Amino acid sequence: MVRKIYFLGGVLLKLTREFYARDTLKVARELLGKVLVHKINGVKFRGKIVETEAYIGSIDKACHAYGGKHTPRVETLYGEPGIAYVYFIYGMYHCFNVITKEKGFPEGVLIRAIEPIDGINEMAKLRFKKDYNELTKAQIKNLTTGPSKLCIAMNINKENNEQDLCTSGLYIEELVDKEEIQIIEAKRIGINYAQEAADFLWRFYIKDNICVSVK
Repeated sequence: MVRKIYFLGGVLLKLTREFYARDTLKVARELLGKVLVHKINGVKFRGKIVETEAYIGSIDKACHAYGGKHTPRVETLYGEPGIAYVYFIYGMYHCFNVITKEKGFPEGVLIRAIEPIDGINEMAKLRFKKDYNELTKAQIKNLTTGPSKLCIAMNINKENNEQDLCTSGLYIEELVDKEEIQIIEAKRIGINYAQEAADFLWRFYIKDNICVSVK
């Protein structure tokens, strides 16, 4: 399914908590076109968000907190909207999410892919241990085209879990000038175990963007 949306572009403003404290599906759509920023060790990483996935614990068997599950790993999902939920997968990778809705409701949005803007040479070093101008075409294409890839490239890891996106060096910016984009709604990736939730059209991405992980 294709939807059209206007996002703000031009002057950059950090998203407020009010942005995140809304319907999770709406937030997931409206994060597209926004800019993920991470300032760390004197480097400013920036990338346009081009793909997201929504997770709603009360009805979603793919959500880590489905059925009211409480474990040390998922407690962040129950936190304030606008904080980061970073978890470890396969014993070696991280995924970055933003908490939405309101405190006590386990809902959030996974950032699946970004289009690199700033700090690209440092991204290349973190991902492939070499300068950007030394990357192959395949490496350039795959620099940030997936949730764990973008975490490596932007130096996001477990230390960023529970970080406040409204007050810290890890945050999301919006742009001020309106620009039209087309949004594709599709099934989420890698959740075939989630029964009926596997068919929810809760993955959103910018049509024709080359950095989307799966089209």
